[in-house]
Amino acid sequence: MSLISQNAVQKRRLEKAGADDDSDEGTGSPVAALDAVVGKKARSHHDRKRKKDKELKARLSQEAEEMKQLEDSLFGAIYAPPQFGTEVGAPLSARGQDGPLFFMDRSAGDDDLPVYEEDLASNDEMVDKGRKPAWVDDEEDRTEVDIVKVARLRKLRKEADERVISGREYEARLRGQHAKLNPFTGWADMDRKVPLLDAESDEEEGGVDNTLRNNDELVVKGTAKLLPGMLDFSRLVNANAQDPSSGPINSVQFHRNGQLMLVAGLDKHLRFFQIDGKRNPKIQSIFIDDCPVHKASFLPDGSEVILSGRRKFFYSFDLVKAAVSKIGPLTGREEKSLESFEISPDSKTIAFVGNEGYILLVSTKTKQLIGTLKMNGNVRSLAFADGGNQLLSSGGDGHVYHWDLRTRKCMHKASDEGSLTGLSLCTSPDSSYFATGSSSGIVNVYKRDEFTGGKRKPLKTIENLTTDIGQMKFNHDAQILAICSGKERNGMRLVHVPSFTVYQNWPGPRFSLQYPRCLDFSPGSGFLSVGHAGGKVLLYKLHHYQNA
Repeated sequence: MSLISQNAVQKRRLEKAGADDDSDEGTGSPVAALDAVVGKKARSHHDRKRKKDKELKARLSQEAEEMKQLEDSLFGAIYAPPQFGTEVGAPLSARGQDGPLFFMDRSAGDDDLPVYEEDLASNDEMVDKGRKPAWVDDEEDRTEVDIVKVARLRKLRKEADERVISGREYEARLRGQHAKLNPFTGWADMDRKVPLLDAESDEEEGGVDNTLRNNDELVVKGTAKLLPGMLDFSRLVNANAQDPSSGPINSVQFHRNGQLMLVAGLDKHLRFFQIDGKRNPKIQSIFIDDCPVHKASFLPDGSEVILSGRRKFFYSFDLVKAAVSKIGPLTGREEKSLESFEISPDSKTIAFVGNEGYILLVSTKTKQLIGTLKMNGNVRSLAFADGGNQLLSSGGDGHVYHWDLRTRKCMHKASDEGSLTGLSLCTSPDSSYFATGSSSGIVNVYKRDEFTGGKRKPLKTIENLTTDIGQMKFNHDAQILAICSGKERNGMRLVHVPSFTVYQNWPGPRFSLQYPRCLDFSPGSGFLSVGHAGGKVLLYKLHHYQNA
């Protein structure tokens, strides 16, 4: 086909397209006519696409509106607080902010009753019509936990084949497991009374004989008699492990609650530790700038700590106010050292060792000198008896004096057998026994009533140590007497008082006490602490006693 014929055919096609569009452009050039056809097709396709998008948006908007109405009908409005008088199923347009909060329905004849109160009163009718709650807020009963799937939860099983438990039971078992791993230190509660037996459970099982129910020795281990020979004990973490002293320890003592312990020494620090046998955390530390502490002691009522050294004055630390007070010198006295003292069990009197045989009596309330006692020779040691009404003293003349503090007179004076210089004294908690320690290492144990009655022979003479007896202490039930000498390595012995025999396995070949300088039993004798010259306080558990 020739070029002329091809142009003719193309021209006829363009003329036909121009006639369909009722336009005069078909008579133009072939290129312009072709552009017009292509543009029309593109506009037509764009219009169809825009129409489809508009229909899709309208459909999605309608679906969202329906979904919103459905959510509001089921759960209520999420972002807007409920409005009284607005029906739950009403259209959104009817719930505008400008609408009334409620309206009055007077059709029933009661002009004072609003619709929302009727709705509240007709809950049962709404439920009958099919309006039921979407869920119940009691998830704990509906939650189930598989205690076999997780390895660490298998210990919560009560039976071997148990697998799934409820959420409430799971919580209860976790609490029980925590209480089992972290038992409450009941011994710290002084007012707590431990029942001997569960009377209710016994009655349900048919009852138990009253003799068995009330016999302490069959139930409470701590009231049983301690046996001689071998002592059952174990070594615990040092009491002052978190803050050891940089100098020798001169005083350790438990508070009456059994948990708090004071530690003091020549490094001029007074430290308090909470004794639990595992970590023994430090509670507080006080620095005494001008007084290396030779002795520190709680008042028996637990309210204060008395500290003294080789100074004319002493200190008082109030535990409640956390305040340190400097007291002294004492009026009318010229003592250069108040380093040795004892506090009466009734927390009323402090007895200081004075010069030239004088004993200085100071009131714990006023911290003033209230009287003096005078004995022959120098005073070296003191001990209270009879609840604080009597005072025992010994010293350089080898005699033991009994003083009546109510009359300030000497009741009895007698020589301590085999003693040239008495260095230490201690009495049992019930004041029935007292022990004397001398510079030769000999310890005599006396029955106090027999000694004041004229019997000079001691019940037992203990000769296991050969150097100065620095300190002695009876435990709370007077079944153990601890004696120590700071001039001898491992110079400490525990004596079984009923048999007056020394325990053979104390301190044992594995444990070293170094040079012990002070010691104390906890109020229930569950713990024994020993402070030595190396600045550490050793802590032991006596397994015969259950309470600290």
